[in-house]
Amino acid sequence: MNATLGVTLRGMEAVPVEVEVEMTGGLFAISIVGLPDVAVRESKERVRAALRALGLGLKGRVSVNLAPADVPKEGALLDLPIALCMMGAAGALRPPERALYMGELALDGRLRRVRGAVPAAFLARELDLPLYVPRENAEEVSLVRGVRAYCAETLGELAAVLRGEAAPTPAPHADMPDFADVKGQAAARRAAEIAAAGHHNLLLIGSPGSGKTLIARAMNGILPPLTDDELVETLLVRSTLGMPVERGRRRPFRTVHFSASTVSVCGGGSALRPGEVSLAHRGVLFLDEFTEFRRDLTESLRAPLEDGQIVVSRASGTVAYPSRVLLVLAANPCACGFAGDPVEKCVCSATELDRYRRKLSGPILDRIDLQIAVPRLTPEELLSFSGGAESSAAIRTRVVRAREVQQRRWAPFGLSCNAELPEKLVRRHLELSAESRDYLTGMAGRLKLSGRGISRVLKVARTIADLAGEPSIRTPHLAEALMYRQGSAS
Repeated sequence: MNATLGVTLRGMEAVPVEVEVEMTGGLFAISIVGLPDVAVRESKERVRAALRALGLGLKGRVSVNLAPADVPKEGALLDLPIALCMMGAAGALRPPERALYMGELALDGRLRRVRGAVPAAFLARELDLPLYVPRENAEEVSLVRGVRAYCAETLGELAAVLRGEAAPTPAPHADMPDFADVKGQAAARRAAEIAAAGHHNLLLIGSPGSGKTLIARAMNGILPPLTDDELVETLLVRSTLGMPVERGRRRPFRTVHFSASTVSVCGGGSALRPGEVSLAHRGVLFLDEFTEFRRDLTESLRAPLEDGQIVVSRASGTVAYPSRVLLVLAANPCACGFAGDPVEKCVCSATELDRYRRKLSGPILDRIDLQIAVPRLTPEELLSFSGGAESSAAIRTRVVRAREVQQRRWAPFGLSCNAELPEKLVRRHLELSAESRDYLTGMAGRLKLSGRGISRVLKVARTIADLAGEPSIRTPHLAEALMYRQGSAS
């Protein structure tokens, strides 16, 4: 017997409903018990057709129990949990029991909007459970703060998520952070601006509560809009997954949890589907709590970051998907989170610190152009209500201007920003004065920079010069670019 968790409505209150399914032999029949109304009883026909559209035929007698048995169940909200429970009973997938599902099914497997999504979101928040809803309900669910809500367009899309073949799509939040909300952190704000202007990868290291996640999420508001060609590229990836076309030209912003599988991030599975790194193409891929990610997953990102595409190979074939992303990482400075903190004392041993710092080193960080500390804010900064911080709109103006300069410069080579420059173009077109060359040569030896590290310093310095409206790279630009790599030995 398999079970999932759905909801029904009692006035304006959402009530949890446990859906149980048992399959036995005999002539085919579906029965639903547990005080269902007409709409709930009719769900057996919608569910049966939707499962048939996925290639799953039901056999034998199917018994569906809706508990608690003395609570009336109404509407089509239970279509989705009933279908998932039947798929579990048939061995097609194993849906997590600790999650809430709601949605009406079309005969072809599409998920239709249902009423009661907001009460369900409050219930999910109260029970501390993830909530899965139709995409048409995503906007209203996103208005409830603190809920972990995900949306899907079809039953097949959600089934792929529950099998681990794809990452869940978070319900979009209406309240996108603005840099005007970021208190203090001038150095981190500056690094974020440079990262957005040149499409450079960024690492934010700081104690819990210092603002790393807020800065990362606010970056989407300072990125330039997608160009026509970039828009087509992102639409191709979304269309491959059957995802709806998003209006406007806002760049993708994808957040990956450290529990995600390598297949969901990099792509693959039996259908060779694109992963999160391709859904974030031409936008931001945000990995929070970076040190908690499995090493095999982070290492699998090395080639996509370098090549701008990822090749997925399985027995069924080989496909290539685009993966030119702006990678943003956030991490604590140590396991307890307080190494170097002026207030909280670090309790990590020397061995634990060494083990943790090894996670923040190596080939993957050699591909991170900007590495910046995000220190704890003082009480004065936290309690400051003055509106002195620049807004995202003001920063975006400078970023767009710098991107336009880069597009004109690199268009003959088929490139759009400084971060995309291959090695041969770096050596040939990023010329330095004798003074700047001597300065970089000395600093590269002192910091033990690799060849890749020197190239990335030059690209960042070129972006800093573009933001300043300077035609050539000067020593101050190199000095600032080097400052962002002094945390590593690359």
